[in-house]
Amino acid sequence: MPKQMKNNYPLIFSILFYSLCFPLIIKAQSIQLLQQNKPSVLRGLSVLNDKTAWASGSNGYVAITKNGGKTWDWQQVKGYEKSEFRDIEAFSDQEAIIMSSGTPALVLKTTDGGKSWQEKYHKTDSAYFFDAMDFTDSKHGYILGDPINNKFLLMETKDSGETWSNADNLPDALPGEAAFAASGSCLRSNNGDLYIVSGGKTSRMLTLKLNSNVWNYDNFPLINGKASEGAFSIAIGKSEEIIVGGDYQNDKKTDSVAVICTANSATKFINPLSGPAGYQSCVEFINNKTYLSTGTSGTNITTDGGKTWSKIDALSFNVCAKAKHGKLVLLAGNDGRLAIFKI
Repeated sequence: MPKQMKNNYPLIFSILFYSLCFPLIIKAQSIQLLQQNKPSVLRGLSVLNDKTAWASGSNGYVAITKNGGKTWDWQQVKGYEKSEFRDIEAFSDQEAIIMSSGTPALVLKTTDGGKSWQEKYHKTDSAYFFDAMDFTDSKHGYILGDPINNKFLLMETKDSGETWSNADNLPDALPGEAAFAASGSCLRSNNGDLYIVSGGKTSRMLTLKLNSNVWNYDNFPLINGKASEGAFSIAIGKSEEIIVGGDYQNDKKTDSVAVICTANSATKFINPLSGPAGYQSCVEFINNKTYLSTGTSGTNITTDGGKTWSKIDALSFNVCAKAKHGKLVLLAGNDGRLAIFKI
């Protein structure tokens, strides 16, 4: 037997082992439905730990679990029955902030587990349309909105959501460029850095590094050109960022719905070898090289940093989120649908 073939035994064995075991690994992972049939389209989801999580959605609905998703307490926030609570940020089982898209643009806060909500921001100007919210820490947070006068709207709080004002440094927006209020994850904060992904006439990643006053703008190879196309979500991993999206009006289209952002400046953006099976509105970092993505076309997973994806469930969801302090992973979608990702 040729010496070269003998030397390749370890590589050949690794490939065979992975090809045999990978389907079993994927099969072991599943989406377990927790509940549905509620009159709300859920797009906001904040998982605090393995017990506590909050969800928010249309028709003024908010839900909270304190036992890892087994049971949920629902409420329709009084006086806000027509609000679209597209994103939520939870700090405890008592304290949370919800953001409403549309007119008026609203921010509400509770400090008593949802028994009462206080209005912290109210804007009747129809140009203000909120897309996503994220916090760098318990005090410092941001809300991203659609562009106004060629600048993305970026609101900022430095007192745990008590007061909000326009950020000093607003990122530029190109004509026809917008952000999507689909899952609250087109804006991400990581170690003080800000990440925005956009769609519409272009697909871009906008980044602002900690202690920097200069926004960086990068185009990447994700479907764009129509108002329904582009990047919908970004997840920050240990060695790469994963961006997902597509065309929400054609959610079965699999072309160009995910891209990998690497630290290599020469090949900063890489297309997967095999991408998610259709439009994805949210992606979440799970651990190591594993990411979960979901959308109306179903839920997909990658265990190799976005290079290859496998569909694990066909049920429609809008958002997925992992516990900030723990391992619990939940999903939320239309009709008040809530589910848990099982490993």
